[in-house]
Amino acid sequence: MDTLPPARRPFPLPVPDPRARDVALDYAGMDALVADLVLPGEASMHVMSALETSRELIRHSYYRYEFATVAVTHSLYALEHVLAERTAGDEPLRDLIERAAEAGLIPAELAAILDRGRVLRDDLTHGAVTSGAVHPTRAITIVRAVFDAVALLRRPSSAPETTSADAGGEAHRGGLLGRLWDEHRRASFPASFRGVDIAGVELILLDADVAGLVSRELSGGLDGDGTAILWACIADLDKIAPLLNEEYCASYFSKLRTIANLAVARHVPTAT
Repeated sequence: MDTLPPARRPFPLPVPDPRARDVALDYAGMDALVADLVLPGEASMHVMSALETSRELIRHSYYRYEFATVAVTHSLYALEHVLAERTAGDEPLRDLIERAAEAGLIPAELAAILDRGRVLRDDLTHGAVTSGAVHPTRAITIVRAVFDAVALLRRPSSAPETTSADAGGEAHRGGLLGRLWDEHRRASFPASFRGVDIAGVELILLDADVAGLVSRELSGGLDGDGTAILWACIADLDKIAPLLNEEYCASYFSKLRTIANLAVARHVPTAT
């Protein structure tokens, strides 16, 4: 028997957070941000739950901006669990990330992004930043890196593994960045978006700029000017991401943004 008194009026609908107004045109538009966050198969319930919650927190940051930062910190539960399991270690997360990179379980550029998430979590713990520290489009970069790392760490031990040694050489070219770049080069540019300008960004030129910079990074490494230009391209990718409402185009540029972030991560100083 329901003993609750009848509601006097309908519950109010959630109101979009004005701080997230540049992320998506509406709540449905948040799908583009999380479309490529696919849960790994056969992971433990602990890992699956943490990753799925992180993905949904980013989606719901449309209504509460702080959820983006919480999504990053929550995803680290899954990362820490899988790292400890794979490396048979019981060290702090920073050491687990370093061990995994040194052992070639994850590429160095991916480890750098993961460590940025770890630093954010530590800063939150020590009160150095608030829960509104990370914009949703930045949060998705770190959470996506966690999804990628979990997928790599769950490969069988006998599978070929990349190494972080000589990051500018064959190991780097054969790592996650090289693999994603090879996949992107085989993908067709969204035909209906040729010559299209969104928010002042011409999509086909942005694609070409990122392509040239990533190729330079893989072939010999970016210089300071190239790194600065790639950061500007990433800013444009962040700006257009919530405005792409065609599924293939959104997926194409989401993957391009992942590639750009992996390429530039090698030039981000390691946190100390």
